Amino acid sequence: MPPKAKITKEMIVEVAFDIIQKEGVEKVTARSISKQLNCSTQPVLYYFATVEDIKKVVYQKADEYHSNYIMNMEHDYGNPMLAIGMNYINFAIEEKNLFHFLFQSNEFSGTSMLDLLNSEELLPLLAVLQQELEVSVEEAKEIFSTLFIFVHGYASLYANNTMIYDEKNVITALEKVFYGAVCVAKGEQDEKNI
Repeated sequence: MPPKAKITKEMIVEVAFDIIQKEGVEKVTARSISKQLNCSTQPVLYYFATVEDIKKVVYQKADEYHSNYIMNMEHDYGNPMLAIGMNYINFAIEEKNLFHFLFQSNEFSGTSMLDLLNSEELLPLLAVLQQELEVSVEEAKEIFSTLFIFVHGYASLYANNTMIYDEKNVITALEKVFYGAVCVAKGEQDEKNI
């Protein structure tokens, strides 16, 4: 009889990621993981004390997957920030379960918008924005936060509803918000017309 395949921590994380991606985070249990791995729950609980511990590691993997997804510049929207925004929305449409897991699971509890804007993960995006628009770090943060709130709203609508996706209208709306935010951040608005 051949020896049983050794279950590794990486295998458990991969299976948990797959379950979340296909079925949602609520379907991740020691039993569902062990069933996929064709083993008892013992190896799963050997590496992770709780299912919450598994979810924390999978969250990091999902976050990396999401970052790679949104930074893919395969589609040209005429501006890197618009491309990132459209990729974020498309991620919510194509990866609804991962979007829920990453952005609608109370992971940011106790965090302010300022904390998010000052996070290390955001530095590459802000650098692109600064370079493309020739703005300061603070102006880049202001533009990004305006765009992010708008993009996240669209993404949430599509992730939580069965809506018809009209990419052309989304692009037009995103361009208006983006260029409006740039004008305001650069102080180019005419206050008399506001």
